[in-house]
Amino acid sequence: MPRSRVPVELYEPMGPYSHAIVARGQVFVSGAAGTDPNTGALAGEDAYDQTRQVLRNIQSILVAAGATLDDIVYIQVNLRNMTDYSEMNRAYAEFFSEPYPARTVVGVSALPKPGSLLTMNAVAIRGN
Repeated sequence: MPRSRVPVELYEPMGPYSHAIVARGQVFVSGAAGTDPNTGALAGEDAYDQTRQVLRNIQSILVAAGATLDDIVYIQVNLRNMTDYSEMNRAYAEFFSEPYPARTVVGVSALPKPGSLLTMNAVAIRGN
């Protein structure tokens, strides 16, 4: 299957992976963190601020791939503390409207970037 890396200027990935890959018109976004691409630091210390930055990062990745947030069909949220669920939802609702993407929220014990409260990965279909 032909695939291509999405050329996007964000923060440096924390491992041997791409921020996103496009294959057959679908954009597969890796676990995006709440890292501010201008500073390299997390966008805040709470789930609300980090969720907003995660979604801004995903939006930048999608634009570079020729897609938008409206093209997302699935998101997985990796949440370090389930007590942050409502704050994550509050920020998430600012970026999406009905019909919402399908979504899974998974509780995780740790994330690669110290201080990170969540990551999100997504699948978008360009022109969806």
